[in-house]
Amino acid sequence: MTRAIVVGGGFYGAAIATYLKTVRGLAEVRLFESGPRLLGGASFINQARVHAGYHYLRSFTTAYRSRVNYPRFLTAYREAIVGFQAIYALAARNSKVTPRQTERFCADIGAGLTPAPPEIARLFDPRTVARAYLAEEAAFDAERLAALCERQLVGAGVDLRLNAEVTAATADEAGVAVTVRGEAHRSDLLFNCAYSRLQAFAPGPPLALKHELTELALIRPPAALAGLGVTVMDGAFFSCMPFPPRGLHSLSHVRYTPHMSWTESGQRDPRAVLDAYEKQTRVDRMLRDAARYVPVMAEAEPEDSLFTVKTVLARNEGDDGRPILLERRGAGGRLVSVLGGKIDNVFDVLERLDREALP
Repeated sequence: MTRAIVVGGGFYGAAIATYLKTVRGLAEVRLFESGPRLLGGASFINQARVHAGYHYLRSFTTAYRSRVNYPRFLTAYREAIVGFQAIYALAARNSKVTPRQTERFCADIGAGLTPAPPEIARLFDPRTVARAYLAEEAAFDAERLAALCERQLVGAGVDLRLNAEVTAATADEAGVAVTVRGEAHRSDLLFNCAYSRLQAFAPGPPLALKHELTELALIRPPAALAGLGVTVMDGAFFSCMPFPPRGLHSLSHVRYTPHMSWTESGQRDPRAVLDAYEKQTRVDRMLRDAARYVPVMAEAEPEDSLFTVKTVLARNEGDDGRPILLERRGAGGRLVSVLGGKIDNVFDVLERLDREALP
């Protein structure tokens, strides 16, 4: 029977390893994670948003798939879900969409959207915000999600190896091999879920990836925003929402969150770039600009900043779409590289894998 190795213990790696064992019935699945815990990298350092479609007003496919997958994710991972009231607002100037376009778009994908009541609407400066809406969205607690994923892996019989960095991967007609601490591990298939380091384990031409070294600021929100998440669309604006693992709010900004970016060439190790970068926060600029739209943001208190490398497909730079990448390389297609654009995409990945023949 088929055996598989999974590289990367983020959310996608954990979910795929469990799927291979429980759904595809592989005889042996071994998951290697370089860090001391699951979901310790980009799966933790993000907005913790379970997308319901509102965030992708210029990509119908991404928004629609988010809407379809949203209730599935809430059901499958309900013990890690944290509720809050999501508010989406449209900037009065320099927004790439209008209120009418937004309302029609959300109706088309079946996403509930209602005008914000007066007590919410007054949080916004009417000179800079055209309209605000209540939306249906949730957050996930990455620590609870990691614990759930670990229980699922152990329950499925996956051989989980933490603090086990894969340094090389090869594929030939006989199978695949990875090197960990100088030791070779062989198998029939390799699932490359290494996210920003995807190219390191996908021999061949570049995968057309774009990397961004990003800062996620953590703040103590003003009392008026407790239990609320605010996102101003659709352009160089900000988003502030609960960050459950720390009991704070995350703050990101389209202009200030990315500190640098580059297109994948296979010549730079994103993790090395992150380690060498002098991590100076831009939270003051984020808060200043956010306060132009939501004046009480001036009362927020910065607490911390988390830095990571965010990886997306370069072709979606214009429409902000987040399709999945699932590409097979190596002899017999034994090396499978997977990149999901956002956490709820996992169901699209698993449905794609359902259609894939395994050796």
